[in-house]
Amino acid sequence: MLVTFESKVGRVTLFGDVAVQLIRMMGRSGTVPSALLAADIPEALAQLRRALEAADTEAPQDEEDDEDARVTLRTRAFPLLRLLEDSAKHRCDVLWDQAGSGPLRF
Repeated sequence: MLVTFESKVGRVTLFGDVAVQLIRMMGRSGTVPSALLAADIPEALAQLRRALEAADTEAPQDEEDDEDARVTLRTRAFPLLRLLEDSAKHRCDVLWDQAGSGPLRF
């Protein structure tokens, strides 16, 4: 499953498991489809940043793990962070749904 996040300022598609994890990190239930009102974005963005920082400090470092091949959750979250920042700046709601389920309605 893929999840598409969309607002009037852009669109981001993520793998479903990563998307649901990030949605929960924003303090939401993880439900797909759903939405985030423009007024709620700053707090959700702050929660997501705090959760990502905590995840970075808790991540175990495996000596056999090839650091160049490993993609961190923070890296995967970067496009969503930018979308949330831009949406907050322009006071736009953010909606998400399974990719391919049709256009998202604002």
